[in-house]
Amino acid sequence: MPWMECSVMDERVRFVGRLLDGEAMSDVCRSFGISRKTGYKIFNRYRDEGLEALTDRSRRPVRYANQLPEPIERLIVTAKKDKPRWGARKIRELLVSRLNGDVRIPAKSTVHAVLDRHGLVAHGRHRRQGCKAEGTELSRAVKPNDLWCADFKGEFKLGTGRYCYPLTVTDQASRYLLACEALESTKEAPVIEAFARLFRERGLPTAIRSDNGLPFASPNGLYNLSRLSVFWLRVGIDIERIKPGHPQQNGRHERMHRTLKAETTRPASANSLQQQATFDAFKAEFNTQRPHEALAMKTPAERYAPSSRAYVGLPDLSYPLHDRDVIVTNCGRICMHRKKINISHVLAGQKLGIKEVDDGIWLVSFMRYDLGYIDLEQRTLQTIDNPFGTRLSPMS
Repeated sequence: MPWMECSVMDERVRFVGRLLDGEAMSDVCRSFGISRKTGYKIFNRYRDEGLEALTDRSRRPVRYANQLPEPIERLIVTAKKDKPRWGARKIRELLVSRLNGDVRIPAKSTVHAVLDRHGLVAHGRHRRQGCKAEGTELSRAVKPNDLWCADFKGEFKLGTGRYCYPLTVTDQASRYLLACEALESTKEAPVIEAFARLFRERGLPTAIRSDNGLPFASPNGLYNLSRLSVFWLRVGIDIERIKPGHPQQNGRHERMHRTLKAETTRPASANSLQQQATFDAFKAEFNTQRPHEALAMKTPAERYAPSSRAYVGLPDLSYPLHDRDVIVTNCGRICMHRKKINISHVLAGQKLGIKEVDDGIWLVSFMRYDLGYIDLEQRTLQTIDNPFGTRLSPMS
């Protein structure tokens, strides 16, 4: 909002004052360079709360369920230790009686998530600590197909004026360049098709490492998942993500990118077909003719072999330890007891398992990963520690 430098508070006071003098909203908003929607918002705040409402407000997202005050969280943990047989519903009622309406009482699913985070909820199988969204635990590749690295080399313009977005995939241990695809965009559908072709040709790796950008991750997806990373999980591939601003964590792949750029894009080809032919020629030379110092002057083709894990499409999902299965709708929701609960659009069409773990509290799982808890009264999914990016045992 383009307020003058003098004082945002003073400008808002002047803005409201001109409205109170009888000037039209559209004229005053035009004078201050703001939209009518913003103008009405400011004026209504003043009318409801007075001058104090014109001060700057925190832009921090209000996510009470994920950011409880420390005294409240400590009270929940203490209550559970005092009453170890009590579930989230009873502990929440205890909070109601102790707090006497002084603060907002968290939902049952939030109480359950707090207990889970402190290890006070019994689970049928071992749970590992999750990892932060900005990066995951990184593995060390010992043999081919332990780890693949994927990225987009920065776009460049072809002779036709259209842009080319090179999708590249390498094997970490052998340095083998598995794919270099001249794509027209970074949209997920063609990238998923490219990986499906690569899996049919080379088999499945144990893990794939990428950065946190689209299409490998989604800032709006649950736990930063994207449709592409969900596809990887479905076929049994673990996710690894480097920390933002730390390209050195994918250093081998970035080093290949420098060579790729120098030898295939200067100059760029006339069109995408010719550029793909240039990429193919580079890939053949890089893999079979170019000695690599880190490989004792061997070529990547001399160290690489296809994976023994064949790609046979998406396996069926079953949840024998859960109460029932549900399918995520195209808009990213599930329906329970005639109530719609938002999960995530990146899981559209996927089958989830749900299990009632307390009165009115349901655990939601995708494959072997627990996504969080649903409180049917609140109709929300309370997330827990990020379950992705760490190696878990196979599904039982």
